[in-house]
Amino acid sequence: MKVFLKIVLPATLMIAISVGVVVLLASQRPAPPEREPTVSAMLVDVISAQPSAGFFSVQAQGTVRPRTETTIASEVSGRLVRVADNFTAGGFFRAGETLAEIDPSDYEAALLQAEAELASARSRLADESARSEQARRDWQRLHGSDREPGELVLRLPQVAGAQAAVQAAEAGVLRARRNLERTRISLPFDGLVRARQADLGQFVSTGTALAVVFAVDVAEVRLPLSDQDLAFLNLPSPGRSDSAEPVPVALQGRVGGQQGHWQAHIVRTEGVVDEATRLVYAVAEIADPYGLLGSERALPLAMGTFVQAEIRGQVSAGLIELPRAALRDGNTVYLANDDDELEIRTVEVMRTTPQRAYVHNNIHPGDRVITTAIQAPIPGLALRIRPTLETAAELRLLSAGQPGSEEADAP
Repeated sequence: MKVFLKIVLPATLMIAISVGVVVLLASQRPAPPEREPTVSAMLVDVISAQPSAGFFSVQAQGTVRPRTETTIASEVSGRLVRVADNFTAGGFFRAGETLAEIDPSDYEAALLQAEAELASARSRLADESARSEQARRDWQRLHGSDREPGELVLRLPQVAGAQAAVQAAEAGVLRARRNLERTRISLPFDGLVRARQADLGQFVSTGTALAVVFAVDVAEVRLPLSDQDLAFLNLPSPGRSDSAEPVPVALQGRVGGQQGHWQAHIVRTEGVVDEATRLVYAVAEIADPYGLLGSERALPLAMGTFVQAEIRGQVSAGLIELPRAALRDGNTVYLANDDDELEIRTVEVMRTTPQRAYVHNNIHPGDRVITTAIQAPIPGLALRIRPTLETAAELRLLSAGQPGSEEADAP
């Protein structure tokens, strides 16, 4: 009992007094001020809806190839006795330039022999013609002009045979001269050598491949187009290339580690639907792709380059052009209305590309289109519009003119 009175009771009294003090202090503390609940607005980026620039664009891709490519083959037999310095892979040559020469000595001798045979045939013809004329005079002297001599009397068969021999000899001269010309290898166009397949001192026979070359005046790109793409293009009809206005094509690709840009135009369509892919091919043409014939080329367009093509299509006036990312599921767009609240509108999509979307209905030029992703779009959601660079610059100019600003207070 004494322990209870000395230890437990005082401790209990102290605890009770402490609790009473805490309660008293808490009851006297002023109540915190009440604040109205605030709704946080979502920060978004917007763009101003703009009308289309005027034309649809269709994307395609293809590989650059020469319009004219051929394999040079020897037309006569012999040993290669001369090869030009530019008759090598990558060598540039002009039309009519001699690239290689086959030993012409046998063909020069053949030409001399053919010319001698021609001279002999002409001499024989002259002799037979003189004999025929002499026979005519002798006939007239013996028989007068009342009777016509026969063909045998006038040696007309012999004259005809001599004339045929002259024609055969002339043909032999032409053949020998042509074979001699064929010993000099040349081409009727300016071009580049893709690969050389014969070298100096090699004996070649008729038909032996000497090199693969291509012309550099024009290059082509076959561009695959779907049926949907064709609906937005004005292409030449199959079999015709005389369209009223060439269809421009912008090409871009990498050459030598650099990004290049080139201008081309559609010259024809192949007019055949590929059974495997269901695509139609249009052919774009690029003049002087290497810049070797006078064109200014910042970067030559090498054959075999893979390029991306943007084909100008039909007029797209009256439509709104948006970034592809601004088009949402269900053909809808998110807009910020005049009260900075979310508005969802359904639009009619005329065409989409990986980068752009062309729409109309329920959207007008100047509408603020939201480009920020919104996980739970609810109409009426409060928005905060992120200032663009132009808007921020305007705000800085306005603040600079306000009293109390640093610019206004500056002396």
